[in-house]
Amino acid sequence: MTEPVWGPVHQDIVGLLADHPADVPAVVDHLTKLQDLLVRLPPLEESCPLADFNKLYLVITSTVLDGLYDDRFTDPAFLARLDVEFAARYFDALRFWTDSHPSTPKAWSCLFQRMRGPDARPLPSAAAGVNAHINYDLPFALVTTFDSLDSEPVDGSDQHRDYLEINKIFAERIPELRRGYLDHWQLMIDMVNGDIDDWYQGELVEYTRNVAWRNAQKIWRCRHDPDARECERMRLDDNAALLGRLLLSPLGAFLQ
Repeated sequence: MTEPVWGPVHQDIVGLLADHPADVPAVVDHLTKLQDLLVRLPPLEESCPLADFNKLYLVITSTVLDGLYDDRFTDPAFLARLDVEFAARYFDALRFWTDSHPSTPKAWSCLFQRMRGPDARPLPSAAAGVNAHINYDLPFALVTTFDSLDSEPVDGSDQHRDYLEINKIFAERIPELRRGYLDHWQLMIDMVNGDIDDWYQGELVEYTRNVAWRNAQKIWRCRHDPDARECERMRLDDNAALLGRLLLSPLGAFLQ
């Protein structure tokens, strides 16, 4: 008999994924409950590679929610809808993987496959998840969001400025998040490097999110052409999967 994908927490995760978060507080709640389950997943348990990403995603999403409460954004309806659509793609990937469905994106599969070992270092694991979520999920989440709001991805718009505001949230949270993945000896090296590591990782996130915006604009222009849209989906999935495998390779351990 084949062991369930999620081992002893399989039914709990299936039950969690059966619900679809409809707003940002619900997304935060789902990510929190998922984190509690992932850290119990054997054989890696506390060092589960997916938990390393989910923890980062939870922190960033919680900060976005705080920003919505604090009127940080010009168009909160756009940001809230984008957050929900963005999370939906992550949860969809988890559902596909749970069902061993062939539609599981390759960008995510390379990380999901590591949950049973061999172990991957925490920072590369988190980076692989960010890669899949931004390089593959985000462009399509943007297109779905704009379509639902009868708007479009225009440079310099209120929505674009709010989108760029998320880069600032990453910049604010990256230092503490990154150091949370480091061992004691790595923290010593980090102290020697000063703010350099924080700076370049912040720049990398900003660049990656800018590319995702451009890809969303490209998909937007062909959104009514199923063949062209599928071609873009496959291109983004292949590229993100290639980068994900690199991040999770021995070479990616240099990130740690």
